[in-house]
Amino acid sequence: MSESKLINIGFGNIISAGRVIAIVSPESAPIKRLIQEAKSKGTLIASTCGRRTRAIVVMDSGHIVLSALQPETIANRFADKEGKAAAAAPAEDPED
Repeated sequence: MSESKLINIGFGNIISAGRVIAIVSPESAPIKRLIQEAKSKGTLIASTCGRRTRAIVVMDSGHIVLSALQPETIANRFADKEGKAAAAAPAEDPED
């Protein structure tokens, strides 16, 4: 069984790190269109708990996740998980 890495995106909401395609800011017009399209398709997941949307997480399933955390914060958590996974992996012995 493969180990799934999870990322906290705020307020107790967690997503699978392996399924993330992009973490972007919601200010640009193309991203706003992406949000509207996801809302009409039913693939929008709002996890802001009523707070302002500060980051958009695009998933490989086509779902769009709204988060109240800054994109940099989520990216740092993503990088921390990747770093811990690399540190936890056993080092290979070099062949002499």
